[in-house]
Amino acid sequence: MFVNSERAAGKLLTDVHGGLYGETDLYFTDELPFDAVDVVFFCLPKGGSVAFQQAHYIPADVRIIDLTPDFRMEADENDFVYGLPELNRLQIMNALHVANPGCFATCIQLGLLPLAEAGLLRGEVMVNAISGATGAEIRNADDMPCGQITGNMCLYKAFDGDEVAEINQSLHGLQPTFASEINFLSYRADFARGVFATIVTGCTASLEEVEAAFREFYGEASFTHYVGRAIDLKQVINTNKCLIHAECHADKLLITVCIDNLLKGASGQAVQNMNLMFGLEENTGLMLKALGY
Repeated sequence: MFVNSERAAGKLLTDVHGGLYGETDLYFTDELPFDAVDVVFFCLPKGGSVAFQQAHYIPADVRIIDLTPDFRMEADENDFVYGLPELNRLQIMNALHVANPGCFATCIQLGLLPLAEAGLLRGEVMVNAISGATGAEIRNADDMPCGQITGNMCLYKAFDGDEVAEINQSLHGLQPTFASEINFLSYRADFARGVFATIVTGCTASLEEVEAAFREFYGEASFTHYVGRAIDLKQVINTNKCLIHAECHADKLLITVCIDNLLKGASGQAVQNMNLMFGLEENTGLMLKALGY
């Protein structure tokens, strides 16, 4: 096992991540001993995975799990499988290369996929999603320093085309006739971690039909659960879970979804994908309890 870093080479992991005291004595390294590992996780900025793979030889039998957005869109020139287990479990199990979804895209898709599978997406979809301070990558954290985010909230991205394209790719695979707009606004707020999303769309189905679609779609899912009452972030923080709740208001369907952006939205889902790729129990290393309870 090795942890490569340009910025922290030579430092203990605990020098950078104090929460790991007593867990590991590993050092960051600038070396790349690919012949000593079975799988590599890329945790780089946008474009970093493409550049890294062009610059370095990685043996063909080393599996890759890429947490960058570089290979999330299907393309003939790459063999990356989109790593959302609730959607592509079998493909992930047989994959050499997996593109881990983004945290917002994970949260929003999990709230919409059962509707697409049942052909229930009919019109415009409006999404508002709030992420904690850790929603921005380290190199972009200065966009709102910690002192400014305390007791504060700001618009993060408006109508993000990359996130929407990622979501649409999956929805169209299940419901090819869906052609309405997804209007997506994201925010950063004064809490450490988590994504809480509200999704509003028109729907002619009854609440019972909607709930049945969710329960059927996620019947075999290890971490994604439909809940018959209101949900909150503390129920998922420090876990790899996704919780979903739906309500009908006249002709509108309101779906609420929450995940931990650092786990189900990033590293936890990456480990979930690794487990599937290597034939391990899907929940290996991921049986974590929510911090708030």
